[in-house]
This record gives sequence, structure tokens and C-alpha cells, in this order.
Amino acid sequence: MATLSFEGETHGELVVKVRRWLASLEGEEEGSLSTAEAINQGAELTKEALRIIASAAPEPVAQSEVVKALTSAGYKATDATKQALVDGLDSVEEVTGGSVVKLARDASKTAVYQMNATVARQLLKSLRR
Repeated sequence: MATLSFEGETHGELVVKVRRWLASLEGEEEGSLSTAEAINQGAELTKEALRIIASAAPEPVAQSEVVKALTSAGYKATDATKQALVDGLDSVEEVTGGSVVKLARDASKTAVYQMNATVARQLLKSLRR
């Protein structure tokens, strides 16, 4: 019998991993995230970094109340920032009917294309020498 399992500390981490797996089955690009998904992944990455830093300290330091309080404050600040960003984007999208978010998404695609074109020109210049 085949099994599939996902590991994560939070429900959000599990949801992201399951979505990524489902997208790979459907042949979708893994890199195409919604803005909210990108914010959530960034927040989870920040919290994971906080956990790693806290656990890397020598045990007496890692178990101190100061380190625990700082780690907890970092988690809370990350979650509050994530929520504020998502709420702000939702508000902008609601007020503008999605036009600003679409313009930003289109601008990012154009910027990546232009950056790639610049890199390609530089590469051609270096090959011609």
C-alpha cells in the first residue's frame, strides 16, 4: 500500500506543502504563487529561521526565559506583519476591483523580462570579446 505524508509544525505549513505537491501533479509551475501565498511562505521561513537560531544556542542560553521571550516576540511580530500585509492587499484589491494587484503582477512579469533581456545583452557582449 502506498502512503504519502507531510510534516509541518502548523496547519499553514501543511497546506502549503500539500498545495505544492498537488500543483506538481497537475503540471503547474511550482513558482507561481499568489501574493498571499508568497507572504505566508515568507512568514513561515522567518519563523523557521527564528527557531533554528534559538535552537543553535548552547542549552543554558536556549532554555533561558530571555531567548524564549525573544523567539516568541519574533513569532508574534512575523504573524502580525503577515496578517497586516494580507489584509492590506485584500483591501486594495477590494477597493480597486483587483486592478492595482493585476497591474503590480503584470509589472513584475515585465521587470523580470527586462532584467532577463539586459542579462542576455551583457552575456552577448562578453561572448563577442
